[in-house]
Amino acid sequence: MSRKPKKGYFVKGHFVAEGSELDLELRAEQTGGLPSRTELKKESTELQKVGEALLTLRTDLFERLDLPEGLVNALAELKRITNFEGRRRQLQYVGKLMRQLEPGTQQAVRDALEEQRSGSAQQTLALHMAEKWRDDLIASDDALQAWLQAHPDTDVQQLRALIRQARKDGAPTQDEVSRGLAPRRGRAFREIFQLVREQLDEEEHG
Repeated sequence: MSRKPKKGYFVKGHFVAEGSELDLELRAEQTGGLPSRTELKKESTELQKVGEALLTLRTDLFERLDLPEGLVNALAELKRITNFEGRRRQLQYVGKLMRQLEPGTQQAVRDALEEQRSGSAQQTLALHMAEKWRDDLIASDDALQAWLQAHPDTDVQQLRALIRQARKDGAPTQDEVSRGLAPRRGRAFREIFQLVREQLDEEEHG
């Protein structure tokens, strides 16, 4: 059984099979490197997602972008629409307006979204760190020594007093132990967290 000949053409004496890498390169050259329909669709979908994500952007970051009025209005309309089909159509329109932005502005939008994402992650991390310090300080005197070594500017007397109070507040009664109740959280518990958080923030922002 004879093999079906490959479709293709000759360029300078070389056979180029249709769909091969060389074929795609040659076609791209002929069209001046214009993106294919698939690439355009992919870019359009991605820009729709970026446009939708703009709805979650903080006001200060959004205003800094100085986007065209048409896009700002289209986003405001998108926010209002709750109907599925209407929202889908409006999102396509937002994607179209996003494609019309200068490449520099498109990149600025992505940068702003990334800035917000990384900022949120840092905030969460800072909160977790402050919570861990608070719990460690209440649980152990060694943690207090470690904290004072790392943060010598701390008001030692105030922190010691808060730790003593938090331990007293959190100590369960015999009845609570027998009933398996969680320890109570008094004002000192919250104030230690506040003190730790402020100290960490000050040092981070210098």
